[in-house]
Amino acid sequence: MSKYQLISDYKDNEIYKNSFIELAKQVFKIDFSRWDQLGCWNDDYICYSFLDGDKVIANVSINKMDIILHNKMYKSLQLGTVMTHPDYRNKGLSAKLINHIIAKYENLYDFIYLFANPSVLDFYPKFGFGRMQESNFYMEMSADFYNKEERPSNPRKLDVNSSEDFRLIKRIAENRIPVSTICGVKQNNHLLFFYLIEVFNEMTFYFEKEEVIVICEKIENKLYVYDVISTYKVDFEVLLQSFSTDKVIFHFIPDDLKSKGNYIVAESSDVLFIRHARKIENLEPILFPLTSHA
Repeated sequence: MSKYQLISDYKDNEIYKNSFIELAKQVFKIDFSRWDQLGCWNDDYICYSFLDGDKVIANVSINKMDIILHNKMYKSLQLGTVMTHPDYRNKGLSAKLINHIIAKYENLYDFIYLFANPSVLDFYPKFGFGRMQESNFYMEMSADFYNKEERPSNPRKLDVNSSEDFRLIKRIAENRIPVSTICGVKQNNHLLFFYLIEVFNEMTFYFEKEEVIVICEKIENKLYVYDVISTYKVDFEVLLQSFSTDKVIFHFIPDDLKSKGNYIVAESSDVLFIRHARKIENLEPILFPLTSHA
């Protein structure tokens, strides 16, 4: 029996929650404080942690999500925030937490998955996870593409630190549809808002007439589109009229453009692992939207 106490679902316990936040700062250099203060930590994100006294020393979190793969819905669980305090490593604490989660949830969900960094690729197969190859989707843009008569409204940059903009984003995000039926996600607002707050605050644009939010950035002659948030099926070709570029790289697979672009092996520091992927009817192509990565 472990001498450390196993706890979970403690977002309302300030002592444990603050200890978790400090551990995440130490291990990953990420800060959950603002995300928590803005009310983004909901019941879809649950920490499973070991305590030494009142201090969180190891953690594996679960993210409850619905995944759409080729128009079929799956109830899924994504693992994330897998971390151990440096003073408590090599004791098997992460493995115990993962095994505990698998035993508790495996029969309740269609599949469990996670994204791993390259330093731990040999760790997750021990728990039945298989490595999967994702595919980025891109389009080469021609001058003819930008000659369409229909033009979108002029986008304005949103600021998640503005209470007005935050309410706007929240309203649309809470009623959004998945960005793709080829590989899309529902029930991931807790993750989406973490990216908006900590990663993409300078890259989030709002098309007022269309009521569409686009998370993107332009680097040299390439436009990287990370997510599109809307309550209806968007015409991507119209939205792209606002971004003159030679190439668009999507971090999801847009349904209506799949015959107009190409796939390449995804370049990412996150490697996808799925436990019992055989349960999924169709996995090719696959590309989980970037804003759904835990």
